[in-house]
Amino acid sequence: MKRRIAVLLSLTFLTALATGARAADPFEGETIAKRWCASCHVVSSEQKHGNTQAPPFSEIGKKPGFDAAKLALFLLEPHPKMPNMSLTRNEASDLAAYIKKQGE
Repeated sequence: MKRRIAVLLSLTFLTALATGARAADPFEGETIAKRWCASCHVVSSEQKHGNTQAPPFSEIGKKPGFDAAKLALFLLEPHPKMPNMSLTRNEASDLAAYIKKQGE
């Protein structure tokens, strides 16, 4: 019985390591931003124009108390003013990391 428990715990640990969370990648987030967000937001310093109703990413990233994890959760849910991007958790984290980087 002890051996069975040890094996199960080991398998659980190895599975957790294999599927562990990866660090958010702002470079991947940039690709997503240019594909989905640039029609409304100014997503980079190279972009000249955006929609006047959508704040630039640099402004969003500079907001006091900005939290990339909270933004990533927000991005997972469709919102009336934004297209349903159907982002994965990793993509939402990447995009939030990119927005944070724009505010630095």
